[in-house]
Amino acid sequence: MTDATGSALGVVAYLALFAGAGLIFLFVNLLVGRLVRPQDPHPEKLEVYECGEPTIGSSFVQFDLRFYVVALLFIIFDVEVAFFFPWATVFGKANHLADPSLPVVTAQGQLTPEADALYREMGIREPQAPATSGGASAELAIRDGGKTLAKVTLVDIFVFFAVLIIGFAYVWRRGDLDWVRAVSRERGAMRAGPPPDGSSNRGQSVLSA
Repeated sequence: MTDATGSALGVVAYLALFAGAGLIFLFVNLLVGRLVRPQDPHPEKLEVYECGEPTIGSSFVQFDLRFYVVALLFIIFDVEVAFFFPWATVFGKANHLADPSLPVVTAQGQLTPEADALYREMGIREPQAPATSGGASAELAIRDGGKTLAKVTLVDIFVFFAVLIIGFAYVWRRGDLDWVRAVSRERGAMRAGPPPDGSSNRGQSVLSA
């Protein structure tokens, strides 16, 4: 329990140190820029600069909401790449443990340095060989465990992809990726709508006559 608490505190300390160093670096750069840059404001400097072209009309216009939909979809499918790193690490280490050419158990029934390093890279602090009757049985247990872990990681990544694909299909089916979705629906509603009131009244008057 004490080792686990010390490990957690060590991780938090490293994260706090990293965040503090980043904030200090950011504020130091902002402070240096404020002290070094010239202070010479003009009305032209306060205007909106857009690709060197003079603005026509008001520059404070509402941003098209369709850009946000595309941007959110891009972020979702871009951030998912970050989840591949831990999965790829576990999957690669598990396959490495299951490799028959890798020695995993010594003659004394202890883990080899290669197997010990693989277990530690997967997060096991004090890896040990399985308690079996012989070295061959321990080696077989380690290889079977590696194969099982590799299969579990494959199922995990398939479920992850399935959730993403279902969400993408739902967004596509709704038409959120259609840039002219609103215009196309309005045109379809206009074509399928009832005739104008004037024409219907004219037809009723003729029939009544």
